[in-house]
Amino acid sequence: MSAARKRVRALRLNNRPVEVLAADNTLLLDTLRETLGQTGTKRGCDGGECGACTVLIDGTPRLACLTRTQECAGHHVETIEGLAENGRMSRLQRAFHERLGAQCGYCTPGMVMAAEGLLRHTPHPDEAEIRAALGGNICRCTGYVKIIEAVQDAAGTGAEAAP
Repeated sequence: MSAARKRVRALRLNNRPVEVLAADNTLLLDTLRETLGQTGTKRGCDGGECGACTVLIDGTPRLACLTRTQECAGHHVETIEGLAENGRMSRLQRAFHERLGAQCGYCTPGMVMAAEGLLRHTPHPDEAEIRAALGGNICRCTGYVKIIEAVQDAAGTGAEAAP
């Protein structure tokens, strides 16, 4: 059995150009964690069922455990590490922290990235839109209330945002 042929893949990662050597069948999750050191992207179910590995590709949430690295060539991949600006948490990251949207924290990067994708396309979502956007992300610790409140807070649509 021959080894898979590796090729150089050029993409943007968190707003910077990178080149990686990856076989055609290499999963983006493996490239991010093992080659590029982006360990905020979590390995959960490895089958597209939990959302822990959610990243943004060209601004759209995608599961890194179901996406091959070769599919990302020429595209912009964003991980949880890329949301911070000048070492400061993004508004959404801060909202998760302040609203206690994370308990064990394992699902949090995927939740944040799914929510970030939503907020970029729908800046002021209602609760149903938030629930739909996070529907592919599983949290085993919470009842999702604090997570939804965090997204509402970041969007300025929470109960405290009302006049």
